[in-house]
Amino acid sequence: MSTKLESRGEKATRAGFGEALLEIGSDEKIVALCADLTESVGMKKFAETYPDRFFNIGIAEANMTSIAAGLTTTGKIPFIGTFANFATGRSFDQVRQSVAYSEKNVKICASHAGLTLGEDGATHQILEDIGLMRSLPHMTVVVPADFSETKRAVKAIYKHHGAVYLRFGRPAVPDFTTEDIPFEIGKAIELNSGSDVTIIACGVMVWRALQAAYKLEEEGISARVLNMHTIKPLDVQAILNAAKETGAIVTAEEHQINTGLGDAVANVCARSFPVPIEMVAVMDKFGESGTANQLLEKYGLTSEAIIQKVKIVLRRKAMTA
Repeated sequence: MSTKLESRGEKATRAGFGEALLEIGSDEKIVALCADLTESVGMKKFAETYPDRFFNIGIAEANMTSIAAGLTTTGKIPFIGTFANFATGRSFDQVRQSVAYSEKNVKICASHAGLTLGEDGATHQILEDIGLMRSLPHMTVVVPADFSETKRAVKAIYKHHGAVYLRFGRPAVPDFTTEDIPFEIGKAIELNSGSDVTIIACGVMVWRALQAAYKLEEEGISARVLNMHTIKPLDVQAILNAAKETGAIVTAEEHQINTGLGDAVANVCARSFPVPIEMVAVMDKFGESGTANQLLEKYGLTSEAIIQKVKIVLRRKAMTA
């Protein structure tokens, strides 16, 4: 059992994005583009501080993506901000053609992702975005767990040359990650040691994975927890180590069960070291209107659901022993 991580309070990951963007904004190569959601996505302070390098494109997300790709040809580093649904679903053609295929250094920063967007309902709660983005060659996909990690992620993608999809959210969530282990794109972080099972999570589900691990410890079950903040490139070695050393894996994500983190982990294990795997995710459904916590509960994205899946996967593990 590792040192138990505690929440330092709740902050929105979109606020972490906004603070970090302002901090790196002193680099004159950075430009920010927004689709008429400046305050909602956390770009207001950057816009006020660097008005000559901020562009409100209006409700024209696809055009914004293409403009950002064009700006890279002049040496600029564009950070584009809008809701995740519009950044991916609405703009997929431009992301594919103008950014990924063209290998442009565009940072697609997507707020209000997943069910936790809440009351805006199914039309805005994209649950397919990780799958869309990880399918694209030349695209890096990052899903930080809390306010502090989102700040570190923004600074990391700024230094990374290439197209990036950064996914974060609307509500205040527990802020618990620390700087003890530097944020590195493509490198998972072990937050809890364990030998019986590994829980691999991303985004808002990392905190819930930790709470599940702490409760399981009380029952004598040793659960490793990996914060898989980068979905692409995936930390294949961390997954294989988990498979070999614990023999069972549970994944947890605020995304469709198809095409997301769970599929990525299962792909690695199927090809290299098969072990029993269970997944906590949205089960091939659209969202609906409600508070973030109501929706997480309704769709089974809770620490209790993770515990149930751990017990199922351990029974499967025992059957194959």
